[in-house]
Amino acid sequence: MEIVNFKKTTRSYFETALVMHEAISKKAGLTGADHKYLGYLIENGEMTASELAKHSGLTTGAITGVIDRLEKRKFVKRKFLPTDRRKVMITPNLEKVNRVFGPIFKKLQKETDPLLRTFLRHELEVIHRYFESAIGIMKNMTEQLKGDE
Repeated sequence: MEIVNFKKTTRSYFETALVMHEAISKKAGLTGADHKYLGYLIENGEMTASELAKHSGLTTGAITGVIDRLEKRKFVKRKFLPTDRRKVMITPNLEKVNRVFGPIFKKLQKETDPLLRTFLRHELEVIHRYFESAIGIMKNMTEQLKGDE
């Protein structure tokens, strides 16, 4: 396979994933970005708004809007710490998340698992190595771009 074709397919994969996640998000009344930030909370557990802002790359003002929209849809709740009422933890509502997104992702998993089983172990290792390396490159680029601000 030529590298140019591989790059084209990779770009198409990421664009298709973006559009799919946007459609999934829309079904839940969210934007794709709000859905991704909700995913950060699910992956990492409750965190403060400033921690979520740092993790996402958004300003604290912008992340407040995200949290407001997620809270309005009852995907998260704000929890004030009794020891410091200025500090607010953002907690994902996993019950609602699973109820809304669970069936969609179960269907997606059901359709992708047979595809994964068509690859040999060493082929999966190569694909995995590509994605791990690409993630590293994108993280480095993100840090460089942040440093340019």
